[in-house]
Amino acid sequence: MHKHLATHSLFFLAGLANRMQAAKKLSIALSVGAIAAMVAIELPGIAQQTPSYVPIPLQSEVVSDTLTDRDIPTGEKGFAKDYVLKVDAENRLEISVSSEAFDTVVSLIGDDGDVIAENDDGQPRGTDSILFVKVDKPGEYIIRVKSFGGRSGGKFTLRVTKLVPVENWIQPAGAGK
Repeated sequence: MHKHLATHSLFFLAGLANRMQAAKKLSIALSVGAIAAMVAIELPGIAQQTPSYVPIPLQSEVVSDTLTDRDIPTGEKGFAKDYVLKVDAENRLEISVSSEAFDTVVSLIGDDGDVIAENDDGQPRGTDSILFVKVDKPGEYIIRVKSFGGRSGGKFTLRVTKLVPVENWIQPAGAGK
């Protein structure tokens, strides 16, 4: 009887061990499956929430806008706003940014990502920025507006003026008399 009980107990324990091992495998499979399902569910949501970088096309010579913490992080404790400037031929440009809300910085960036020109305080005692730059080749350039030191943001005005060289300037009729 004891031998039969011992054999029955061994079969019981072996069956229990097999069920526990199967339960562990099922639990691991369910956990891995749940994680995979969570990843499959979460990734599209993350992709939809992550804004892609798209500079704003410059539609006019004067743009009034606002720099906020929802703009492009600069990695320098601040944010920036980028505008695309399309240039058809060699041009001389005046690019200025003014704001009563923050100390402005303006940069002109080439299609290779290099900063062509940058200015913080274009006026002797002011915090507005101004660039005078000659663009040698046609293409798309980025005008970046940011605050000095990333300290603040607010409303600003961006102006882009194509300058006419003096030798190409035609004096209006009747001027100079």
